Amino acid sequence: MQLHELKSPAGSRSKKQRVGRGTGSGRGKTSGRGQKGQNARSEGFRLGFEGGQMPYAQRIPKLPGFKNPFKKTYAVVNISKLRRFGDGATIDAEVLVEAGLVREGEEIKVLGTGDLNRKLIVEAHAFSNSARAAIESKGGSVKVLGEKRVRGPKRSQSRAAAPKPEVPEVTEASSSPAEA
Repeated sequence: MQLHELKSPAGSRSKKQRVGRGTGSGRGKTSGRGQKGQNARSEGFRLGFEGGQMPYAQRIPKLPGFKNPFKKTYAVVNISKLRRFGDGATIDAEVLVEAGLVREGEEIKVLGTGDLNRKLIVEAHAFSNSARAAIESKGGSVKVLGEKRVRGPKRSQSRAAAPKPEVPEVTEASSSPAEA
């Protein structure tokens, strides 16, 4: 016997009882909902309704401000933490994760707190001006990851600039040869 040959025992899988299909079915007329009342009706109550008591959403105060859904959060690495790497080392996200300075998948921002005493090549998503200056002053270089792409001209502008193809004019003589 193989898996595709297995069958469930007779009577173990019954069909779902369909309601509202005549009184002879046993679930007709009121469809198992009883007589009248809120539970017999179809609509029920709206989401968040608390039975008439003042809802929680209305009890809490309206605080000022808003939550920015596009806020960028960075894992911060100060340049003082980069001193542990050797002179001329290339520091990217993988190296920082292995060193335990950031978690995997986080965007990294390098800040200029502390001092740097060696040449490093640093790759991160953002740099403060002081961190960039400190790294480059020691002969190192910075590479910004995920920089915004520079887009070309908009489509409508490129179409307006393109010359239109010339269409030959139709003369009366050539338009209807059957009239002649």
